[in-house]
Amino acid sequence: MGFLQDNLIPFFKKRELSFIESYKESDDVRTFVFEKPKDLTWKAGQYGLFTITHKSLKNGTRPFSVSSAPAENAVRITTRIGKEPSEFKKALLELTPGMKITMRGPVGPFYLKEETPTLFIAGGIGITPFRSMLKQIDATQKEYGKPIHLLYLDGNREYLFKDELDAMVNRILTGLTYLGSRDELHQEIDKFRSQFNHGGKCFVAGPKSMVDQIVKDLLDKQVSKQQITKDAFFGY
Repeated sequence: MGFLQDNLIPFFKKRELSFIESYKESDDVRTFVFEKPKDLTWKAGQYGLFTITHKSLKNGTRPFSVSSAPAENAVRITTRIGKEPSEFKKALLELTPGMKITMRGPVGPFYLKEETPTLFIAGGIGITPFRSMLKQIDATQKEYGKPIHLLYLDGNREYLFKDELDAMVNRILTGLTYLGSRDELHQEIDKFRSQFNHGGKCFVAGPKSMVDQIVKDLLDKQVSKQQITKDAFFGY
């Protein structure tokens, strides 16, 4: 029943969301905020399938991790928007307060299932599901009970939600390391694995090429597939 609850049942339920506002997180990253239906819930870290409804697009549905926590009062998605955005992202930028989009879900296996030493590995925009997970723990005042260490890799050293993350150190996060290179990342992974006798779970989220490479590296380090949960982001 767990698979049905986490995926099939939410997937087939389409909801209409009303747009509230959007704002910049950085020069090329923007958060879009929608009203949260009263009966909507999800597991922090999951993603929704969002569909543009105010215009016809060839590919009008896209998956986004929900960057807000279920305990928060809004549905947020946070995405990178470059100088030449896709038709989908142009349509997002056209939204004005009160306009609607639809969402299926949230769904997916990317959430905390058990209390165990946990390593979060975020690459760039891949910080969004981790923000949801950590804000949920914070909002519900739930003590996780096991160490959570976040490794945040960004080659440009532009770290989203930095103030929020810094405020969680020693309260929710037992460790937070900002990284600028893969070499630094490998060193930190080895430290974590050694500290917990090669146990615990690894969650990896970010651009697909980065996630694929890190998962391969973890497997090479004798981390089992059962210890790894991944969320690969595609550009569009």
